Amino acid sequence: MSFPKMGRVRQHFTAPTLADVRAAVRQELRRLNLATRVKAGQRVAIPAGSRGIANLVTILDTVVQELRALGLVPFIFPAMGSHGGATAEGQREVLATYGVTEARLGVPIRATMEVVELGRTPRGMPLLVDKIAAEADWVVVVNRIKPHTEFSGDIESGLLKMLAIGFGNHRGALNTHQYAVKYGYRAVIPEVGTALLDRLPVLFGLGIVENAFDQTAKVMAIPPADFVAEEKRLLQEARALMARLPVEFLHLLIVDEMGKDISGSGMDTNVIGRVMVVNEPEPETPKIMRIYVRDLSEKTYGNAIGIGLADFCSQRLAAKIDPTPTQINCITAMTPEKARLPIALKTDREAIATALTTVGPVESWEARVIRIKNTLEMEELQVSEAVMDELKGRQDITRIGGLEEMTFDADGNLLPIFHHQRQFDHKGQC
Repeated sequence: MSFPKMGRVRQHFTAPTLADVRAAVRQELRRLNLATRVKAGQRVAIPAGSRGIANLVTILDTVVQELRALGLVPFIFPAMGSHGGATAEGQREVLATYGVTEARLGVPIRATMEVVELGRTPRGMPLLVDKIAAEADWVVVVNRIKPHTEFSGDIESGLLKMLAIGFGNHRGALNTHQYAVKYGYRAVIPEVGTALLDRLPVLFGLGIVENAFDQTAKVMAIPPADFVAEEKRLLQEARALMARLPVEFLHLLIVDEMGKDISGSGMDTNVIGRVMVVNEPEPETPKIMRIYVRDLSEKTYGNAIGIGLADFCSQRLAAKIDPTPTQINCITAMTPEKARLPIALKTDREAIATALTTVGPVESWEARVIRIKNTLEMEELQVSEAVMDELKGRQDITRIGGLEEMTFDADGNLLPIFHHQRQFDHKGQC
């Protein structure tokens, strides 16, 4: 078959960026005047999650230094629900991949899967918290605030979600997700999160907002009493800054890589317009008829949660899937659908041709196709002729070169076009 001609474009996003993240964190923490609330020698539990947060080590290191300056004794604990294979050692390994190590931060990393129950919410939901963190004199909550990939509401992914899911290890995450099937995330996360705020000695929260380029745009230190109000406001800021596709309808989206380090659902559902969560409505836009995913990211370590959101994948991707973390993550999140394996084809040429045959009688010149590196990095895109025509005159789009034939290597795979890409043969080897 004939493939659509493709051309590269650059999207221009509003992207405020902190010039000095360490200084910004330090200034925010000092604004809270913590010295009036603490005593020297008190132990402080600092959570570290499994998301690829920009400048995470710098942020955590600054928090550690500021707490030590007050005479406190900080330590890190993994706060990532069931990730890392739902084992303490696995979660330590996940943190190490982000540079969060005892050697780098100079404090212990205390990992356990044990939890304690601190009571129940009005709906009867158990409040489960990491045992080691619960025994500390203080806990802080550090997390990125952003739109969630499985629901929309006033409170989505952020400080309260880390309390409700991350702090609870495997058991707590499983419980919260189970109740979310019954009551919905928009009800469960605020209820569990605020109940834990009332029961835990929370010293402060540190909310992080990132721009469309996955860079730190803002940090804010928040007293516990202001968590809800400030998180709602920061979520709106984060939503306005997030990367999006430049059009609302596609016949085919080609995604070069997906992974847990890119999005909690492998691909950001806000970008692809697919949620696949029981009792949650699908997004109205964008509408994408077919999604083809070419590979797993290196740092997802075989966790292919979200592969079920795609219609097609490559055989090299399928060969890299580690069923254990994929199944644990999907089952804990109550989304077994996201582990479904789509049709896996040998080459990119075969996959793209097959996908385009399933969108109806569409000529190559009218096929609406976009290729992205992943759902985090979307400044540069490759778009088809039909999409390019729609983008003409847009002030937020710059065209990079002209239209060219879709080109494949000798093995039938697409050539790399984005920075830091590796070319694979049909066996998935570099």
